[in-house]
Amino acid sequence: LSAQGSRLVELPYASSDDDDGSLAGDTDLPAAEQDPETWYPIPPKPGAFSQCVRYLAFLWNLLFLLLGLLALAVGVWGLLAKGSLREERLAPLSSDPMLLFVLAGLGASAVSLAGCLGALRSSPCLLRFFVGAVLAFAGLEVLGGLLLLAARHRLRDALRDALLLCLLRYQEEPDLRFLVDEVQRSLRCCGLGSYRDWETNPYFNCSAPGAQACSVPSSCCLDPWQNGTVANTQCAFGALRLGDVAAGAVVHLGGCVAELSAWLRGQAGGIATGAAVLVLVEAAGVLMALKILGDIAPVGTWD
Repeated sequence: LSAQGSRLVELPYASSDDDDGSLAGDTDLPAAEQDPETWYPIPPKPGAFSQCVRYLAFLWNLLFLLLGLLALAVGVWGLLAKGSLREERLAPLSSDPMLLFVLAGLGASAVSLAGCLGALRSSPCLLRFFVGAVLAFAGLEVLGGLLLLAARHRLRDALRDALLLCLLRYQEEPDLRFLVDEVQRSLRCCGLGSYRDWETNPYFNCSAPGAQACSVPSSCCLDPWQNGTVANTQCAFGALRLGDVAAGAVVHLGGCVAELSAWLRGQAGGIATGAAVLVLVEAAGVLMALKILGDIAPVGTWD
């Protein structure tokens, strides 16, 4: 026992300095547990430029949201006014020009709303959706422009088919009637290739019943006004019964396809400028969204 006791006495005894060191070693916790802010830093507050870009993106998308809603309202109003949403009118709905306003309004409104909310709430999901949708639209626009350039020689045939559809449905679609009248009145033309193309219309055909038989629309008249102020809707009645010489004194004999093709060639510069402006507008929206995404990316990383 005395030998064991002596051994116990001889065991080294840790000093107070060693105890302090061992305690310090035991309490040497990771930096994340000592100060969470050193491991999970608080993201810096966006600067003045970032805030300006954020609110500019919101206002930018709000403008296009209002334009999209306006186009949607015009399209829906046109469909309701013409009764295109009734069951017996659903078949020709796919060829109704007002449907283009509805689809364009829906697309623009959805994308612009995502851009507005994404910029206002700094939502990465909405901003990524906005960027992807705008890039998809831009890609479709570029693809459509390339197809038009590649098939520009067939554009005249496509234009003829579109005008033929307008001619056949002239009396059934008020918006098509307005479009045809404006083209014929502005370009001083009548029909597709000549004024006699209106014989294919079931209401203007010479075998059709009614006062409009063997006639053409009043927009074909050389002078569609009565006394210079009142529109004369009967100025072209019976024009198809006349010979070319007699009809030439009343209506325009030339067709609209050649005139419209020449007008489009003359407006090629303006069309290209408009397309470039549209691409720049879309690019500005994408760049602002990417800037906001870059500012909030650290938050998503640390979360």
